[in-house]
Amino acid sequence: MLTGKKVLITSGGTFEKWDNVRGHTNLSKGTMGCYLAEAAFEKGADITYMHGVFTQLPEHKDDMKLIKFEGIEDLGEKLKQLLQSEQIDYVIMAVAGSDWLIDKVFDQSGNELTEKGKMPSDEPPIIHFKKAPKILSQIKNWSPDTTLIGFKLEATDDEQFLMERATLRMETAKADYMVANSSKSLYGAMEPHYIIHRSGKVVKIDGKQAAAIALVNLFS
Repeated sequence: MLTGKKVLITSGGTFEKWDNVRGHTNLSKGTMGCYLAEAAFEKGADITYMHGVFTQLPEHKDDMKLIKFEGIEDLGEKLKQLLQSEQIDYVIMAVAGSDWLIDKVFDQSGNELTEKGKMPSDEPPIIHFKKAPKILSQIKNWSPDTTLIGFKLEATDDEQFLMERATLRMETAKADYMVANSSKSLYGAMEPHYIIHRSGKVVKIDGKQAAAIALVNLFS
């Protein structure tokens, strides 16, 4: 059981603004995050559900603490503040964070567009991106005693490659568990998920909901 334990779940996709009207995101709707929140809630946990702008909310949202974030940097700031202000027992990073942020925007003549309103719509802008920060690898620095669960998605059918990438991510982030899945899970409900423990033990589960329940059962 998780009675008396605080579980923080990040869910959905980030929204990275180009201007005050436009931006980029991804296909994540927060389905896995909702399943995780409900599974932990049923075990008696105190749930903090951090969700993206377009992310669905759990059925028992009224019994959870909800925190909305916009971009990956906004998520990182809010997550850091929360982890350094209170003891969180488990952090489950199911968020599908952007890999790229907007650096600078230029018009077709090479002039930088610095206005923060709406980009001109009469010609396409030229957008320069920059690498987004990796939040997962910072969590143990903010809260060393928190049990950390990460997710690693790869566009591959190669199970060995997926496991290697997920294990590497787990080691670099000092995570306790890593859930690996292919990008096919964005379109199908019954794709395999691999729950990897830092000991090397692997549990394979088909389907998002079953994987969420199995993961929560492993640490509850």
